[in-house]
Amino acid sequence: MSELHLPWLGLTVLLPLAGAIVVSLMKDRDHARQVSVAIGVMTLICACGEWIDFTMLHSFEAHDHWDIFQLFFANDAFVVDELSAPLIPLGALLYLTTILTTLRTKVNRFSFGWTLFSESVLLATLGCRDSWLIILLLAVGVVPPWIELRKRHQSTQVYSLHMGLFVGLLVLGQWLVGPDASAANPPILAGCLLTAGALVRSGVCPLHCWMTDLFEKATFGTALLFVTPMAGAYAVMRLVFPIAPDWALQSIAILSMMTAVYAAGMALVQHESRRFFCYLFLSHSSLVLVGLEMATPIGLTGALYVWLSVGISLLGFGLALRSVEARTGRLSLDGFHGLYEHTPFLANMFLLTGLASIGFPGTIGFIGTELLVEGVVDIYPMMGFAVVLAAALNGIAVVKAYFHVFTGTRHLATVSLVCRPPERVTILLMVVLIIGGGVFPEPGVRSRYHAATALIKMRGVDEAIEHSATSRANARGINQGHSTGGFLFPQSNR
Repeated sequence: MSELHLPWLGLTVLLPLAGAIVVSLMKDRDHARQVSVAIGVMTLICACGEWIDFTMLHSFEAHDHWDIFQLFFANDAFVVDELSAPLIPLGALLYLTTILTTLRTKVNRFSFGWTLFSESVLLATLGCRDSWLIILLLAVGVVPPWIELRKRHQSTQVYSLHMGLFVGLLVLGQWLVGPDASAANPPILAGCLLTAGALVRSGVCPLHCWMTDLFEKATFGTALLFVTPMAGAYAVMRLVFPIAPDWALQSIAILSMMTAVYAAGMALVQHESRRFFCYLFLSHSSLVLVGLEMATPIGLTGALYVWLSVGISLLGFGLALRSVEARTGRLSLDGFHGLYEHTPFLANMFLLTGLASIGFPGTIGFIGTELLVEGVVDIYPMMGFAVVLAAALNGIAVVKAYFHVFTGTRHLATVSLVCRPPERVTILLMVVLIIGGGVFPEPGVRSRYHAATALIKMRGVDEAIEHSATSRANARGINQGHSTGGFLFPQSNR
């Protein structure tokens, strides 16, 4: 196995953990926020260093130099591979921007110590490949939101029931997985239990009520950090994808597609901003699951790219909505608020990130959505229409919410509502990532294609099936470098 030049992964995981201990001992909340921002910046730098270092190795997987995790776990328990390499910086970016955009008026409600602890757990999960350790880390990750709900004197019954079911199904399913399990020799019962657990964590209908409950009762920042990394999708890829037969994956895709359309329709009729965002995110995350379960090079490439694009775009969208809420309180979508005149930066970010999430041309989501539709149509032609329908409903919901929040009337404010410098920095960063990823998509698509083909080979897919999928792609002029939607698809694997 290749080796990174520096212990990037260890630093990425341990820095926020050490920061959580330090911040939890501080009584000055403003100072705790400043330290948390510094820790978040250093963590993001290490995560980006890990991604760049890994890219330079031209290898499918690599472990840390001076790997500290080898002292406690197996040599291959914590590694960086094509799947996780860009997800780790994305997770670090999510936490940094959330901490950075937390206004001083909200620092007493937002726990920086538990946030940094959650970041450490998430980054360790994304860098872990051992099945039992992944389940353990996922179980630990559900604790901080539960603690916050208790501190806010909110009912934890719905959240506890669903998260307990999620962890229990994963534990029981993994216990039943045999040592010789594979896609060619699938453990049916174990696969069903693992799948059910991952779908509960992903909020697939009808087991999605915990997600709306969390957004209503927890702080917006905590809810955003818990759902946006799509830990359920990661559990699917690590625990279910290697051992599930094709028919099982396609069944999951159908359930996810139904959830995507249902959630898009629900987002369109919501009267409260948090529930609107929850359903919007649920629709997009379900679309990611649809592509992940296609198990074809094109569909899986599209899903992996949409995973990144949705993570970036809905992160910015959620932060914009959170920043508006920090100034006005919880928003109702029944009337018009007319906030554009006071917060034009937030309004532009709201619209740009919302349109990017649905694959608007010129944004990072456009190429991924096109590939996702292409891959879905290859398996189930009618499901391609469902993907387009979900995207259309989501687009209408985003534009409708924009008009309700930022237009329609003149808002009279007694205090200044203008963006603070940290929020402006975050907005500019989101714009660079969204527009840059749309104008220059080839590096990201190439990376996701390499990951998709390697993951399919790990499943032991029959060579005839893979050859057939490649032949169809070549016939459309994709693998030979012909233009498809404004980008060049990679011509060969590593």
